[in-house]
Amino acid sequence: MSSLKQSSVTHRTEPPKPAPQLPSCRRLQLPKIHTLCTTDEAARWDAFVQAHPHGTFFHLSGWKKVLEQAFGHRTHFLFAEAEDGSVIGVLPLGHLKSRLFGAQLVSTPFCVYGGSLADSPEIAEALDAEARRLAAVLRVDYLELRYREPCHRDWPAKDLYVTFRKQIDPDEETNLSAIPRKQRAMVRKGIAAGLVSRIDEEVDRVHRLYAESVRNLGTPVFSHRYFRTLKEVFAEACECLVVEHDGRPVAGVLSFYFRDEVLPYYGGGGQAARALKANDFMYWELMRRAAERGVRVFDFGRSKRDTGSYDFKRNWGFEPVQLSYEVQLCQASTLPDLSPMNPKYRLLIGLWKRLPVPVSRLLGPFISRSLG
Repeated sequence: MSSLKQSSVTHRTEPPKPAPQLPSCRRLQLPKIHTLCTTDEAARWDAFVQAHPHGTFFHLSGWKKVLEQAFGHRTHFLFAEAEDGSVIGVLPLGHLKSRLFGAQLVSTPFCVYGGSLADSPEIAEALDAEARRLAAVLRVDYLELRYREPCHRDWPAKDLYVTFRKQIDPDEETNLSAIPRKQRAMVRKGIAAGLVSRIDEEVDRVHRLYAESVRNLGTPVFSHRYFRTLKEVFAEACECLVVEHDGRPVAGVLSFYFRDEVLPYYGGGGQAARALKANDFMYWELMRRAAERGVRVFDFGRSKRDTGSYDFKRNWGFEPVQLSYEVQLCQASTLPDLSPMNPKYRLLIGLWKRLPVPVSRLLGPFISRSLG
C-alpha cells in the first residue's frame, strides 16, 4: 500500500529543456556548382583565386580563353557559389581529345598546377564530384588534378614531376651570393660577355628562340598563336625577356607574374647561347628584375627527375619538391604515361631532333596541342 501511495504522488519538476538544435539547413546544403560563362563570373572567380592562400596563376579564369582559342579544346571551368553569390571554390578543367593520346579531363592542361581550390574540404569534394561526373559523361580515359601537395590519398598519383620554388631577397647582391659558386661563375661569364636583357612587347623573338631550343630536345613546339594568346589574355602578367649579344637575340623566356611570384615558363636559346652562357645570364636577369619590382618568390617550374633541366635548377640552389598529379581512371585501366622519357617515344624523339627548325615549327603544334 505504501508503495502505491508513493507512486501516485505528483512531484513538481522543472520544465523540459529544449532539444539541441541541429545545424541550419543552409549549412547542410551542398554549394551550387556552376560553369563559368560571363565576364562578371570571371571577375569574381579571379578575385577568389587572388585572395586564396593556395591560389596559383594556373587557376585564373584566363586559361579558359587560352585553351579554347589557342588549341580549340573544350573547357569546363567549374565554380561553387554561396547563397550570397560569392565564389567559394573553383576547378578549371580542360577536355583534351586526340587519336594519338586519347581523351583526358585535366586541371589544368599545359599548366604545372591546378586542382580544386576551395574554402573548405566539403566544397572541394563537391567540385571533385562534379568533375568525376563530367569525366564519366564525356567518357574520357582519365581525370587528372594537378596539386602541389597530396589531396586525395586514395587516388593513384603520377610520380613524375617535381617543382622548384625559392624565396628571393630585395637585395641584388644577396640573391647573387645565394647562387652556388659554380653556377654564379656562369652568370658572371654572361655578364662579362656583354650580354644585355630587354623586355619585348611582342612574343615573336622569344617564340623563335624557344622553337629552336625544343626542337633540339626532340619535343614538338607549341604554336606562335599560343604564345600570342597568352600575351593577349594575361597582358602585363605575361612578360617576354630577350637576351641580346651585339644587338642579336641569343636567348629568351616568357614568364608569368602572380601576386609576389615570377614563373619563367617557356624559354630557350639559339646556337650561340651555350658559349655565351646566355641562358644562365637570362635567368639571373629575370630574378634581378623581378626582385626590383617587389617579387619575393622565384618559381622555376616543374621538371622530371634525372633530366638536364632538373640538374640545371638544382645547380641554382633550388631544392625539388614532389608534385601530386592525382588521377581517376575512367575508360583507361592503367595510369597514362605521355612523358618523353617513355621508351616507346624514343625513336620519334630522335627523328624530331633531325627535323629542320622551320619544319618542326610547322608540324609541332598539331602534336603539342594534345600534350597538355
